[in-house]
Amino acid sequence: MPFTKIQTEKLSQSVVKQIEQLILRGILRPGERLPSERELSDRMGVSRPSLRDAVADLQDKGLLVSRAGAGIYVAEVLGSAFAPALVELFASHEEAVFDYISFRRDMEGLAAERAAKLGSETDLMVVDAIFRKMEAAHAKRDPTDEATLDAEFHLSIIEASHNVIMLHMMRSMYDLLRQGVFYNRQMMFKNRTTRDVLLDQHRAINDGLQARNPALARQAVEAHLSYVEKSLNEQVKSEKNEVIARQRFQHEQSR
Repeated sequence: MPFTKIQTEKLSQSVVKQIEQLILRGILRPGERLPSERELSDRMGVSRPSLRDAVADLQDKGLLVSRAGAGIYVAEVLGSAFAPALVELFASHEEAVFDYISFRRDMEGLAAERAAKLGSETDLMVVDAIFRKMEAAHAKRDPTDEATLDAEFHLSIIEASHNVIMLHMMRSMYDLLRQGVFYNRQMMFKNRTTRDVLLDQHRAINDGLQARNPALARQAVEAHLSYVEKSLNEQVKSEKNEVIARQRFQHEQSR
């Protein structure tokens, strides 16, 4: 008969499972420092030896790392979804920019739809709180803060969609965006007219989510990223025209 005795699970294995789930769900993020051993053992209600066993196990699995004199951290398990050579190709070929935006439009439209259906009240409160910060940064005319909050806003929607594969993949994609691999996001927030439009678009996304209207939320995300695509396309054309104009000017000056 295919039955075996039930084994009582060691406390350390329960700790391992809980921390693994927190990493999988994106709650504990790569590079994040864990509380001290004393604090963590108190929070989890386990002995410090059991906690040490769990941490050692997670270190063996490559999920946690110890930094001398600094503590225990979540390992940089996310990394990049792409090899460095491919990242360099992305950065040097503008067609990758528009394919990236198209990919985001598909994935984030789906995430917004899922978030409106499946997101908890707390999930939607987080999205709304980030949007309110965007409004405050907009009033201060701070393009750096707005660009940072823009990424946080979109990632909060992906988190609210409750799909762990999408979450980790899109975090990796956003890391490349933050590094300026695809385009300079801050440039879009320096133009007052563009900034106003972007804020209105983010408001429409938030409104669709808070109303729990999946179709409206998805449409708002898709409209927003279509606008970003159009704006970048115009920026690329403008930069090319400027190069041609300078060449003409230099030629005229040399005659």
